[in-house]
Amino acid sequence: MEIRNKLPRWLSLGLAFPIIILNGWLLIQVVKYFQPLVSVVAIAVLLSFVLSYPIQFFHNRGIPRILAIVGVLLIAVVILGAIGVILIPLIFQQLNELVNILPAWIDSGKEQLQAFLTWAATQQDLPVNVAGIATQLLEKISNQFQSFTGKILGLAFDTIGFLLNLILALILTIYLILNGENLWDGIYQWFPVHIGKKVRELLREDFQNYFIGQITLGSILAVSVTLAFVALRIPLALLFGIAIGFFSLFPFGTGIGIGIVSLLVTLENFWEGVEVAAIAVTLDQINANIIAPRLLGNLTGLNPVWVVISLLIGAKLGGVLGLLVAIPIASFIKDITDSWKAGELRKVEDVDGSVGEIKEGLEVR
Repeated sequence: MEIRNKLPRWLSLGLAFPIIILNGWLLIQVVKYFQPLVSVVAIAVLLSFVLSYPIQFFHNRGIPRILAIVGVLLIAVVILGAIGVILIPLIFQQLNELVNILPAWIDSGKEQLQAFLTWAATQQDLPVNVAGIATQLLEKISNQFQSFTGKILGLAFDTIGFLLNLILALILTIYLILNGENLWDGIYQWFPVHIGKKVRELLREDFQNYFIGQITLGSILAVSVTLAFVALRIPLALLFGIAIGFFSLFPFGTGIGIGIVSLLVTLENFWEGVEVAAIAVTLDQINANIIAPRLLGNLTGLNPVWVVISLLIGAKLGGVLGLLVAIPIASFIKDITDSWKAGELRKVEDVDGSVGEIKEGLEVR
């Protein structure tokens, strides 16, 4: 420490940077080595964070904690069971239908494009070669969708392994809910009391608010879009509605989901694809600008630039799971930094001592 204090500040920072990078690289290698164990534990922790909110809600209203835990777990099991028995078979059925009809949709898209090219050929005043651009674009889209069709079958097999890991995560979630308080108490004991209390409060607040908010808004969007698609007799309405709702769980993901679904429907019928895009965007705007502020307010308080950077880092380090946890982790880091700047992480006695010194100095003057 004496040597470090004697070094210039710029040199200390320069030496710390490669050490931080090296530790980060080692952490990434450890996470990769212990996969999928790390993902299972992470999912269990996230589920326990989310489920602890309704448990605490019922407990605050006079229900004994053990009864609140049992009630919430039973409700969660019923919901998951209903999804597994009713919803998932329908999704896989429509996914199989998509695989079967996608080649016909691609052919339909080519026919629509050919009609457009025929019209474009009669227009002499077009500034660009529309025919060449459209042909190249359709070839790329066709290749991507054909590759996607092959990956769907592989995804179905990967789903089996995912379901096994999910079952393990659910079992671990139950243990965390029942005995998690003792576990977290042991972890937070490593921090000073005033810091541990603040860290615990911010972690719970950031993760619960973010995930409960995203799940609520995603569910509302999925249900509303699915009902609208069913009413308009859009093909594969359930699959497309749930897909858009799933993409909405990720920041900036709703636009991607709407774009993919609209493009798929456009291959079959151009104007129907435009209709799908218009309806989905309208419902998303209602969800984001009317329902979300009233229901949740500002979830993270992060600058959009930091949101994008957090997502890029999360995707690089943890894939889909990294995308899910990137924003609440970034929000937690921001809140800890703000608390540190505001002096909330200092010991109470240190603050009192500083105030006392200031008062003594004023009395001397």
